[in-house]
Amino acid sequence: MNHIITMIKKQLKDTLKNKAVLIQFVMFPFMGVFMTNAVKIDGMPPNFFTNLFASMYVGMAPLVAMSAIISEEKEKNTLRVLRMAGVTPWEYLAGIGCYVFTFCMAGAAVFCLLLEEGTPLSGRLLFFAAMAVGTVVSLTVGAAIGVGCPNQMSATSVTVPVMMVFSFLPMLSTFNETVAKAAKYLYSEQLRIVVNAAGEGRMEYGNPLAVAMNLLAAGGLFWVLYRKRGLEL
Repeated sequence: MNHIITMIKKQLKDTLKNKAVLIQFVMFPFMGVFMTNAVKIDGMPPNFFTNLFASMYVGMAPLVAMSAIISEEKEKNTLRVLRMAGVTPWEYLAGIGCYVFTFCMAGAAVFCLLLEEGTPLSGRLLFFAAMAVGTVVSLTVGAAIGVGCPNQMSATSVTVPVMMVFSFLPMLSTFNETVAKAAKYLYSEQLRIVVNAAGEGRMEYGNPLAVAMNLLAAGGLFWVLYRKRGLEL
């Protein structure tokens, strides 16, 4: 536990230095606040920008941050130093995962506060819980990419297309029925369904099986890559 807490403290100190990771945590919450307050269009659905950016945030921020941190520290041989200090791979992953999850949940709290004033507490809690589940899946995908890629450049080349699929398909599915049929198998699309309903005060749980299958697939991929490559500690 001391090693995990130390890893979290280490990442907190590195946050302001690592602009690529920092921007992932603040970009979409800032855009949500700005667009919600700056753009008012007649006939626009309630919580339109909040729901839109919340879904994109969960599909992008945890995934990119997790893969960037792991791949960068592999490339700079930071992990070898940590190994010499007695940190095990699982302690490292737990510390990084808790750090990214906490920051992403802070962004999720911002989106919860952006929901319209009449949104019931149950709707806000469901909204927050859905974002937490989506963040866990994205963290697992990001960890798999970070472990599987030898350096930060290769990790970025893999992360960008994967991130675009998970973050942009839910947005496109709101405008295109064909895209919606394909996107319904993704956890980020199921998240969009839940947050849209929660923002309107309805209880909609999407398809938990699709989310569970996404999590199992991401976990399986991570395990295979970890057994093959490890963290090179």
